[in-house]
Amino acid sequence: MAQEMGQQVLDERDQRLVAALQCDGRLTAERAGEVLGISPRTLHRRWAALIADGVCRLIALPARPDSAGALFVRIRVLGGRLDALTAALAARPDIPFIDVSTSGDEILAVSWTRPGTREHLVFRDLPATRAVASVAADTVLHVFAEASDWRHAVLSDAERVALTPVRQPGAAAAGPVDDIDRDILAALEDDARAPAAAVAARTGHPDSTVRRRIARLSRSGRLLTHVVVDPRRLGLLIDANVMMRVAPDRLDGVGRALAAHPAVHGAFATTGASNLQVAVWLRDLEDLYRFITRDLGALGVDGTETVLVGQAVKRPGRAPAAWTG
Repeated sequence: MAQEMGQQVLDERDQRLVAALQCDGRLTAERAGEVLGISPRTLHRRWAALIADGVCRLIALPARPDSAGALFVRIRVLGGRLDALTAALAARPDIPFIDVSTSGDEILAVSWTRPGTREHLVFRDLPATRAVASVAADTVLHVFAEASDWRHAVLSDAERVALTPVRQPGAAAAGPVDDIDRDILAALEDDARAPAAAVAARTGHPDSTVRRRIARLSRSGRLLTHVVVDPRRLGLLIDANVMMRVAPDRLDGVGRALAAHPAVHGAFATTGASNLQVAVWLRDLEDLYRFITRDLGALGVDGTETVLVGQAVKRPGRAPAAWTG
């Protein structure tokens, strides 16, 4: 019963409230109410309930390596060996994403690495593991969109613009990050909506300083918030990775077009047989079929390979889960 409740689709109002937080994790109920036409009291109550029930979490994204240069790793696994291997990979801090295919015989992961290095995980550790049948790795050449860029398509363009804070042209305009900024960002990592007073108490810095610094970090784009939510709660039951081949002279245009697609929560140009990879959330298999035949077809994609995700074992902001296939 708990699992069934965990996958119950939110009503339209709550989905819009989650989408509003995607625009600005520290959005006030007063501002959201003004734009969405909902009373601030209702907003306070519903946001508190959604967060308390674990439907969504607000995190501040930590500093991380540039995704360009990361490796997309595909691991074919021998039968009965999946649990131990996914657990070992999930324990590694240099692997932020792990998916398992619906067939249960393939792991898809992202590994942070330095461009041009001979990654031990791919070239030594995994091939030497008896549970592994084969390993393939492609390097990310360019990032068109990442998970934190994705916005649930239930708000109008005008609503999204009104709810998204205006950023300064460049982070340098706000000056360098100092120890106080780093303390504040660390305090917000697990709860990006923590009140300034709570952050001040946790860090030991004056309340007025914390308020001023949070505002400056937000304006400069250094405080980036991310809504962690199970897409199934938003009615998006299909999680898939689509690898495709695009002619070199069209790669940039197709990548940018897909980055703006409402279903795409990750789009990357890569090395390998497929030079463009996207991660999508869709309502059902019919939507996936239309995405491949209509949307990708209209962009002139030469060929595709699609892998359905059976379980997202590790994603930013979520505790790694054991494979339950």
